[in-house]
Amino acid sequence: MRLFELLLFLSNIGLFALTFLLKKGRRTVFIASGITTLLLVIQWTVEGYRVQLFFPYCITIIFLAISAYSYFRKNGPKKIPRFLLGSAYTAIAIMLVVTAGLMYAFPVFNLPEPTGEFKVGTQTFHLVDTNREEIFDKAREGKRELMVQVWYPVKVGTGKYAPFIPDTPILRYMAANYGLPEFTLQHLKYVSSHAYSGAEVSSAQTSYPLILANPGFGSSRFLHTSQAENLASHGYIVAVIDHTYNTFATEFPGGRITTSRTNDLFSPDDDYRTARENRDKLGKVLTSDVAFTLDQFELIQSGQISSPLKGRIDLGHVGVFGHSIGGATAYDASYDPRITVGIDLDGGLYRLREREDLRKPFLFINSESYFEELNRVINNRVYTDAELDRMGSTREWMDQVTEDKKLELERMRETADAGGQILYIENTEHLNFTDVQFISPVFNMLGITGKIAPERANSVINAYMLDFFDMYLKNQGGDLIKGPDSRFPEVKFATSLL
Repeated sequence: MRLFELLLFLSNIGLFALTFLLKKGRRTVFIASGITTLLLVIQWTVEGYRVQLFFPYCITIIFLAISAYSYFRKNGPKKIPRFLLGSAYTAIAIMLVVTAGLMYAFPVFNLPEPTGEFKVGTQTFHLVDTNREEIFDKAREGKRELMVQVWYPVKVGTGKYAPFIPDTPILRYMAANYGLPEFTLQHLKYVSSHAYSGAEVSSAQTSYPLILANPGFGSSRFLHTSQAENLASHGYIVAVIDHTYNTFATEFPGGRITTSRTNDLFSPDDDYRTARENRDKLGKVLTSDVAFTLDQFELIQSGQISSPLKGRIDLGHVGVFGHSIGGATAYDASYDPRITVGIDLDGGLYRLREREDLRKPFLFINSESYFEELNRVINNRVYTDAELDRMGSTREWMDQVTEDKKLELERMRETADAGGQILYIENTEHLNFTDVQFISPVFNMLGITGKIAPERANSVINAYMLDFFDMYLKNQGGDLIKGPDSRFPEVKFATSLL
């Protein structure tokens, strides 16, 4: 909660108390109303308007108007009927309680500070793949376009940090994606990142390993900001890809906005085989996005695309990670010989029947709930009819899911044999692997995120990601990946179990 919005809220409570307690303190109430109005002006000017404070804004103005009228009126105030006065006090109390709830549910939060020695810069690229037609928007003919945001180590950061979400028109789509009214998340435009726009690359190293990152279904590149910043602060160039039409929204230069269309591939009437084929079809596009982005970084490195990163990218050491279907994308993209190592954050795999074994080190970090799902497959759990009814599934569908999960487990074991690991984190859910967990504590109440504190989940995930990438891209570290560590008791090694 920001300073002036807190002061404004508290002053509203004080003003309400004064009015209620001081029946004849017209001058005191008028002065208090003036102070509260001043706080409103300061809050609006310094911190910015946000809809969660709508009631305090209204209460402040109403109190100022009424107290001024009462104070300057020569004949003294008219006596207000007790019923109307009681109703007004009740309404104000309710509005203050609602405001407290809204401020708690939708805070202007602070992203975790990066833990590395470098300051962080950021730059965004608009990339067009002239060799691929866009297949997810049949109404608009054109080539496949991507927005890719890069975070990297910088020499000196100047000015203000870049905003967490600079493309603010997409916020209404983000709210709708989580089933919230469109105006709900507009305050996120006030959340700051820890990166400087367009800053010069640090000269501490001649070049830095490249890591490509992939958000999940209906997500966004912005929701991996804290992970990207942390890796960049430790000496990596991190590029997070907005997979167009698979994000809740992407804004392109000129203000054009695309929204999620990939959901159109799936229908509740699909049989399992059709749903799997459609997921594989989507996956093929996402994997091609990664390959194309890596092609573009070769052009950035050579200077054919303008960037402060020219000549500073270590293309001999490239990693990839992703969340959910973005994690599956990271795995599938790792078949590219240019990619050395990868990490899957709580994502089931796709295109399993189209690929041979992946003989590369790969790290799987799963939520506790997803690990339990895999564990049921390992233990050949047979669901009862009642359980299937509660899940909204059929035995035929679940049998095919189990068949695919067994193949997935086999692939996971193979990558572990090549130097990877399979972990899960206790008390986590699927969205603990993104910055969604910081947006609202309501997500925790609804079970969208787990019981673990968001800051703790973030620090644990970042520590293991960094350790794994350091081991294979920098030939250092690797201590956390070797086995359990007392500093992270919530991390469980499942490799031997699987």
